[in-house]
Amino acid sequence: MSHVRHVLALNTGSSSLKYGLYRVDGERCDALLANQTDAPGGETDPIGDILGALRERELPMPDIVGHRIVHGGPNVREHARIDDALMRHLEEAKAFAPLHVPPAVEMVARVRNALPDVPQVACFDTAFHATMPAVARTLPLPADLREGGIERYGFHGLSYESIVRQLGDALLSRTVIAHLGNGASLCAVRDGASIDTTMGLTPTGGIVMGTRPGDLDPGVLLYLMRERGYDAERLETLVDRESGLKGLSGGTSDMRKLHAVDDEASRLAQDVFVHVARKQAAGMVASLGGIDLLVFTGGIGENDAVMRAAILDGLRWIGPFECRVIRTEEDEQIARHAWRLAIL
Repeated sequence: MSHVRHVLALNTGSSSLKYGLYRVDGERCDALLANQTDAPGGETDPIGDILGALRERELPMPDIVGHRIVHGGPNVREHARIDDALMRHLEEAKAFAPLHVPPAVEMVARVRNALPDVPQVACFDTAFHATMPAVARTLPLPADLREGGIERYGFHGLSYESIVRQLGDALLSRTVIAHLGNGASLCAVRDGASIDTTMGLTPTGGIVMGTRPGDLDPGVLLYLMRERGYDAERLETLVDRESGLKGLSGGTSDMRKLHAVDDEASRLAQDVFVHVARKQAAGMVASLGGIDLLVFTGGIGENDAVMRAAILDGLRWIGPFECRVIRTEEDEQIARHAWRLAIL
């Protein structure tokens, strides 16, 4: 029996909102519209703009709305329908990803107001990494802190799920997936399940990103607090918006612009990105005990052959392995999960 539904997938970032309308029936997922607008905030009404765009194109109104939520916090490890209890957990999760979760939660509230009878589903980037063993999840901190939810969660889970689904029977046992974009991470996937990843408690850790530093000696933050008078808000701005490629280059987080400018700062930014990506890729290989397949995805991973080649050149000592480039389909994953959780 057919259970066709029209699902609106909302991928809310800190400054932009990607959205798509999909006709979904089980694994069948057909895109009817994909676009981008401003994230919620100020005078903007993104859900009104989106519904207006659907009407203008004479497309169906959504039966279900699915949201990408970067972090579910310590109490939510699976994709789930949104109810009042889940909203309380999302309020708690804001502290773990203050750049990403608040605008997504605001979007949920806006959809509730505009479409009160339409079920909503939260799809968590942390869910894919729930399979990580304790040795990969655990941070070397005292027990009382670890019991409070301070551990390695991992992110970009919807992207990794998408790659695993697309590979299907072609997925090899020991696969490393490199999601390289403005946000970037790598994941060690054994037989389809995450066993290790580069991001940690928050989406700030791991490899160098557009505006985030990745892994950073905690002593740097202590030094800045003690000697430069940085408070939590100033540190948050530094590690979320001013570091990474932007901090290294002195201006831009866009890898395309860095390629176009031949100066010392731009070259250094590219070289550091490649150096750290190689090291972290090798770490994922160590977690797997070898590698059969390396997949590049994300904006840089899919489109930047120069960066891919540079990273691969530093991994040839490992020996032969297959390499593929696959477009991530995060929004399609949101639509599929939303359909499943709203229908079943």
